[in-house]
Amino acid sequence: MLLRRTLPLSHRHATVRHHSSAAAKPLSKIPHKYRAKAVQQAQEALTDYLHTVKTVPYTFAENISKYSTISLSTFISKLKYSSKTFPNSLQKFFRYHPVNEFELFYESIGINVSELDLVLPTRKFFLSEDRCTFNVACTLYGFGIPWNKLGVLYREEKAIFDKDISELKEIWNKYLKLGFTRSSLVGICLVFPRVLNGGSEVEVMVNDLKRIVVDFNLVDDVDAEVDAWIDLCRKIKLFYDLGCEKNDVCDMIGRSKSLIVGYSEVVLSEKVDYFCSFDVSKDEVLSLLLSGPKLIDFDLDFINRVFCVTGLLTHFGMDAQRLNLITKNYPYVFGKNQLVNLPHVMRALNLNQWFFDNLKHEGHHLLKSYPFIDNDQDDDKDFAESLVGIQSSRVCAYMLSKLQFLHSIGFGENGLTIKVLKHLHGTSNELSSRFYCLIHNGIEFSKLCKIISLSPKILNQQTKLLEKKLKFLCNETGFSLDCLDVFPAYLCFDLEKRIKPRYRFHTWLMETGLCEKEYSLASIIATSERTFIARVNRIHPAAPKKYLEMFLSQDHDSFKKLNVVVT
Repeated sequence: MLLRRTLPLSHRHATVRHHSSAAAKPLSKIPHKYRAKAVQQAQEALTDYLHTVKTVPYTFAENISKYSTISLSTFISKLKYSSKTFPNSLQKFFRYHPVNEFELFYESIGINVSELDLVLPTRKFFLSEDRCTFNVACTLYGFGIPWNKLGVLYREEKAIFDKDISELKEIWNKYLKLGFTRSSLVGICLVFPRVLNGGSEVEVMVNDLKRIVVDFNLVDDVDAEVDAWIDLCRKIKLFYDLGCEKNDVCDMIGRSKSLIVGYSEVVLSEKVDYFCSFDVSKDEVLSLLLSGPKLIDFDLDFINRVFCVTGLLTHFGMDAQRLNLITKNYPYVFGKNQLVNLPHVMRALNLNQWFFDNLKHEGHHLLKSYPFIDNDQDDDKDFAESLVGIQSSRVCAYMLSKLQFLHSIGFGENGLTIKVLKHLHGTSNELSSRFYCLIHNGIEFSKLCKIISLSPKILNQQTKLLEKKLKFLCNETGFSLDCLDVFPAYLCFDLEKRIKPRYRFHTWLMETGLCEKEYSLASIIATSERTFIARVNRIHPAAPKKYLEMFLSQDHDSFKKLNVVVT
């Protein structure tokens, strides 16, 4: 008790702050060749301290020491290092300068040190001051859950660590009686942590998982190791997260266990993400994968596989008349592109649904039988000549990254793409951020690509400014985003100095009856200043003077003051 009183709250905050800049190189004072041994000695000393002095069972003391190397290294950096005296110094340090045991504990169960401030209890320093969380961790470890993975449960379902130990054991034993093995149940708990909360709300999930793991006898197909079951459960969760109904997952595995067992999570995730990029419904992606699992075997080989847009559309059954029409409407998409960009090429052509339907009906056969071209075939002459110039320029990497961005949203290897490229300013990441900002604000993918082909400078603006222009367009003018199809340059004009004052002044003229003709948005905004003032003058001789006087004002009410002078 005396020791606890001598540890003010400020001491705790000091130990928390060591995870930032002060801990950048905690072992920098120890010669490099001694660091590994120094950490090992520190772990042994901490284990001895926790077990002998703090009466923590040896297994748990050892786990805390083993998996808290960052916090531990920060603590021992306070000691002067000497290979002869260091072990004794450690013993004295832990006995007379107690460390924050909660920091060590939370890091050891897998909480990132940068997140410790969010989980450390207030005004508590020793595990003995709050045994609940620690006791639950020990119980879960006894179930077979790896100590350094308990943080997964803590982050996603903190309520588990507030449960009574007997309740947790009851839930665990109930699941074991359903036929789960210990390792399979550990994998389930780490991927679906809420099952440990028990209750009727998780019974459906547990029963579905029982059907998959027990009834379909996956135990014979999966190694007994916990990591193997974690991997399998993560693949099941991949389909759940995609929106797949639980029964659909069960039926899928029942028809073909190889889909879950035979492919890694990386492969499945890659294919799911790829087909979702066609912007079709999740149900359609699931239907594709379930109806044709061989499609997963198809090697997308994104880097080396190049296709010709015209050739691929023909290969997938498009007739010459329709192809000719599409070529005229979307000339900037045609040419060559990489297979990785295929979903966005189809979205840029507004053919993503058509292509996906064909893919779904013919499965992997159409893609597999398509003769992917070599890099020296079907070159566009203008593009090839421009590319040589780019590659020899001083800003080659910068230009090529922007070109790659255009390819990624569906622009092909053609002269029109180069023309667009010359007007784009910003890094590829900035351009991508602006592009998807417009997508997320409701502009259709194919329409946006066409807008960019007509007014590429749109992407030279910051995302916040683009959002403000779209908000003004939809909320104040009453126009829909469709007006950008005929007036894409709207997004290029200055919002405060051009769009707002002109539109609001025109609105006032209409409201007061001075102007009987309602001009188009393009006529209001895109007209030159001289032409706009001349038009206003024809409407009323006094109007131009007042418009110029209040040009800097953005308050719509100020335009109403014109009524006093002009009428």
